[in-house]
Amino acid sequence: MSLAARRFVGFVLLVQLAFVSWVIWSAGVASAEATLPTKPYLTLDAARRVAAAAEADAAKRGLGVVVAVVDEGGTLIVLERLDAAQVASVDVAIAKAHTAAIFRRPSRVFEEQVRNGRVAALALPGAAALQGGLPLEYGGRVIGAIGVSGDAPQVDEDIAAAGVAALSGPR
Repeated sequence: MSLAARRFVGFVLLVQLAFVSWVIWSAGVASAEATLPTKPYLTLDAARRVAAAAEADAAKRGLGVVVAVVDEGGTLIVLERLDAAQVASVDVAIAKAHTAAIFRRPSRVFEEQVRNGRVAALALPGAAALQGGLPLEYGGRVIGAIGVSGDAPQVDEDIAAAGVAALSGPR
């Protein structure tokens, strides 16, 4: 075989090796992308359903409250201020929902900690130590939260629970 033929064969083998390497690398990248986790999120429609259920429960009780629904990071999605709700309850409802979302637990937990003497809970960034905020879960993950303000702490939480119940899907 001539030198030119051997070089050509070597070049063809090199190109084939490069192609096979690229195919293997591409398959690895594709499988890495395919294994990225997916997570549910709170849609505007679902947030509206949660708020509407809480609003209906408050109306049935004859109460004027504020209902706030936030995403998993505590950012406001829906805010409903019912007739006769005090203006101050707007910020309080948002704070309760924000707390439940970012700490992944009812805001009541922080109120109980303070009541039991752990006043350091008041210094936690983003925590409102007030009952009435509940996380919204889907498939075992917190996807948002609801906060209600305007009445007694347990009543606020009960109205929030009506909103939580409106979120359909695996818990």
